[in-house]
Amino acid sequence: MAKTIVVKQIGSPIRRPAKQRQTLIGLGLNKMHKTRELEDTPAVRGMINKISHMVEIVEEKG
Repeated sequence: MAKTIVVKQIGSPIRRPAKQRQTLIGLGLNKMHKTRELEDTPAVRGMINKISHMVEIVEEKG
């Protein structure tokens, strides 16, 4: 079974660059305090690092 991580949105995309909003949408997040369970891949980790001020990793499984 592949490793997964649970990501939670903690920051608003209001008054942020469009690329950051698009990165949030790419992770499947669009509302405050919403969580998503994602596969732990380098691409996903890179997206999380890009918007680390708006998301937090709640849990790492696997």
